[in-house]
Amino acid sequence: MPAPRSAYLHVPFCRRRCGYCNFAVVAGRDDLAGRYLDALAVELSWLGGPQPVDTLYIGGGTPTRLALPELERLLSLAAEWFPPAGAQREWTVEANPGDLTRQSVRLLAEHGVTRLSLGVQSLNAAKLSRLERDHTPADVRRVVEAARGAGLSVAVDLIFAAPGETLDAWRRDLSDTLALAPDHVSTYGLTYEKGTSFWSRRHSGGLAELDDELQRSMYLDAIDRLNAAGLEHYEVSNFALPDRRSRHNEAYWLGHEYHAAGPGAARYSRGVRQTNHRSTFTWLRRVEAGSSPVAESEELSPEDRARERLVFGLRRLEGVDRRVFADASGYTVDALAGDAVRRFAAEGLLDDDGRRVRLTREGLLVSDALWPELL
Repeated sequence: MPAPRSAYLHVPFCRRRCGYCNFAVVAGRDDLAGRYLDALAVELSWLGGPQPVDTLYIGGGTPTRLALPELERLLSLAAEWFPPAGAQREWTVEANPGDLTRQSVRLLAEHGVTRLSLGVQSLNAAKLSRLERDHTPADVRRVVEAARGAGLSVAVDLIFAAPGETLDAWRRDLSDTLALAPDHVSTYGLTYEKGTSFWSRRHSGGLAELDDELQRSMYLDAIDRLNAAGLEHYEVSNFALPDRRSRHNEAYWLGHEYHAAGPGAARYSRGVRQTNHRSTFTWLRRVEAGSSPVAESEELSPEDRARERLVFGLRRLEGVDRRVFADASGYTVDALAGDAVRRFAAEGLLDDDGRRVRLTREGLLVSDALWPELL
């Protein structure tokens, strides 16, 4: 089995935890950065040697929360252990617009980063405040300008259906985002995850989730407006200019394997899926003691791998080509999920022309409800 050609590094640091966030992060503990980098170097050494990759992604948390010397060490570690497999490696770093400076953007570019993924979420100051974000619309515009000057591709994340948000306000957010001329846009409806402060506030009546019809209108409006601006809708939540798709995420959606390191990081190699401890402190203690930081491990059967590949493939707007899928997985779509596919096609949620199966516009709106029946 060929070695993975993608890699992910997780940086857990944030200035503070936003009310909707349930990621593996630690807030207000920048003092742990040195220990984290030492432990990351140890975990990476267990790879045994450099692993050439086509895509490299550093996420969080907030990687750019690190001070410049620490950020430089992180980038050096990443480059050492995951050198480019070819001339066109995609290297993405996630960033909070409030943490970036021209100097840090320049540092990213000098180390070979090609793509900046900005957690913008909104260009409306009041909405940013409701989402408990700590940057301003002016920060976003400043950072985008700096990234362009450094030759980096710019990806923007947006959240819709924030508390109290109207359709008109969301449309202004989209217009302001398009004025930045991003290469890539991801749009996510706000979710209330158990364990977050937003979850507690919603259940106590302090926050009200927007009604389904309004959320539906916001999502469909994003599709139409971003498509009209030349951004191809290529995955349920993702839009890109030609040749500016996230190649790293596409590797996930196509069922490819990948390396990963850091607290909470998930890897997939040789048919085995492993996830590190989400607690930064547990991950640190285990790696420092020379013990495995893995909290969960699962060896997928060939059928399980095929089912995952089917679901991930259907998240892409081009869908699943039956012949290509069978050649790659060893299973046919009909053998795995024929009844469900036929039922969803009859309900207008999937389009099935006999060669390719894909989500319809109506199916996009309820896609998360379809996957359990396919898995």
